[in-house]
Amino acid sequence: MGIFDDVNRFLEDRLDEFLRNHPQLELSILEDQLHEQQEDTLRLIVDLQRQEKQAQEEIMATAQEIQRWHGWVQKATEKGRMDLAQAAQERENALLHKGNQLWGKMQGCKQRIVKAKELYQEIKKRKEEVHARVMKMEAQASASEKTTSSPPGWNQGYTRIGSSPDPLEEEFRRWEADQELHDLKDRMNKGG
Repeated sequence: MGIFDDVNRFLEDRLDEFLRNHPQLELSILEDQLHEQQEDTLRLIVDLQRQEKQAQEEIMATAQEIQRWHGWVQKATEKGRMDLAQAAQERENALLHKGNQLWGKMQGCKQRIVKAKELYQEIKKRKEEVHARVMKMEAQASASEKTTSSPPGWNQGYTRIGSSPDPLEEEFRRWEADQELHDLKDRMNKGG
């Protein structure tokens, strides 16, 4: 497996070098990664909210069960059926324990939702900062292209379609070839 590790390391090094030489691409990749993290965080928030709602529903159902068993505890106690009252009390205690666990789960979901929303805002802010840097670099690159490009109009009317040769370019090539041939003949005539 050593050769694969070496090739992988080599490719990663070349990619890192390429990205260092092209910072706008690195920023674009970072922007894409932040977008993915933002989407993942949104999915997490939705999932946590679903879990919180489910816990709330389970708490409500458990509370209704507790009330029902509590009523049976009282009824059995009043009628002197301590065996039923004790069994009902054990069931009520088990439901209270379950309710406490569900309450803790719901509170945990709420805390995680708050943290996930904070994370979402941090990612959003970071993504906006990176996007602003990308736009600034693109504007700078565009401005430098305008200042280094040739005067407007020199290439107006030139439309190269696919790989078909440009007639004007062909004309210049023939003319240059004719010039070189003529110059070669002159040198040979002078030298010979």
